[in-house]
Amino acid sequence: MVRMPTDTHPFTQPLRLEPQYRDYVWGGRALRPNIPGPTAEMWMIYEHNRVSHSPFAGKTLAELAGAFPQALIGERHAGETARFPLLIKLLDCADWLSVQVHPNDDLARALEGPQNNGKTEAWHVLRAEPGANIVCGLNPGISQADFSQAVLSGDVMQTLRRLHMRAGDTVLIRAGTIHALGPGMMIYEVQQTSDITYRVYDWDRPASAARPLHIDKSLRVTDPLLRPELVHLPDLAPGKRALLAQSEYFRLERVTPGAQPLEADTRGRTFHALTALDAPVTISGADWQIDLEKWQSLLIPAALGAYQLHAADSAHLLCASLPV
Repeated sequence: MVRMPTDTHPFTQPLRLEPQYRDYVWGGRALRPNIPGPTAEMWMIYEHNRVSHSPFAGKTLAELAGAFPQALIGERHAGETARFPLLIKLLDCADWLSVQVHPNDDLARALEGPQNNGKTEAWHVLRAEPGANIVCGLNPGISQADFSQAVLSGDVMQTLRRLHMRAGDTVLIRAGTIHALGPGMMIYEVQQTSDITYRVYDWDRPASAARPLHIDKSLRVTDPLLRPELVHLPDLAPGKRALLAQSEYFRLERVTPGAQPLEADTRGRTFHALTALDAPVTISGADWQIDLEKWQSLLIPAALGAYQLHAADSAHLLCASLPV
């Protein structure tokens, strides 16, 4: 059990977490090029990741959220469970992911049990090959009855809306949206803490216990009216930030620090989850300084408050937080 230090401010520096990896059939080789076989996902900030440095080395994010909910998560946690609310990961898509849908909070609890969350997520494209595309909602005019008939008759692909993707695009996928990522992309994803996925179609891959279809549940939770639109990458000068996606569960910004320090502040209201996208970035606060390399993430507890970002070269970060 994590014990509360005598100091009422338990965090003296940000948290570096040990990532977890998931090896699925659609993964590529970019996330772990030195091991054999594909790696599909790197879970960078997740409730079961362990802290990699003292004074909390070896403790999970879930343990810290339970022991210090307001100091870690922020004022936004009030009236809610102390479960760490977001999951942040990178996806290396070498093949199509299954055509799938996630339930909202109410349906997740009705179908899977009261301890479950739904899953609203956002994707930000880090790399896209020419012609890369996604499935994102149903075509206009497709009703729930049309979709159900198509799924049951094996003609679901005729109902699905496709969007072409390029590096820098962002899309908010609300719970209930039918969707699938296509090959040739590296994706940053922020989502509710949930791993509930209902598969509608898996591209005729051999059926297995590890990848079942969930036809009945998929039909129940799909909202045929949800058709998200892309947000294209804005021009960002050094020292600026831009909002990419916002829902009731998270806020995602792109940040461009420069040689002059860029001020940031949690204000005690929410954590900041930072992920470096390219050039190294230096992050510093009261009595601490950390260098963040490409694809590395850092969690700044809400209680740490003000900090600064700066980079010698052109650099970009993503900052995920709770909407406050």
